[in-house]
Amino acid sequence: MPQLNPLPWFSILFYSWLVFLVILPPKVLAHSFPNEPNPEATEASQPQTWVWPWY
Repeated sequence: MPQLNPLPWFSILFYSWLVFLVILPPKVLAHSFPNEPNPEATEASQPQTWVWPWY
């Protein structure tokens, strides 16, 4: 039965993991984000009270 021969499946598994672990991470990490967060935006703003016009 050919599906019991592990040689072709092992090579496919090995080369696919090689691509995932060696080739793709540098490509993903090379991307830069155009909108870097600035420290002014991290400050919590004070909530404004809402005056209800009816009561």
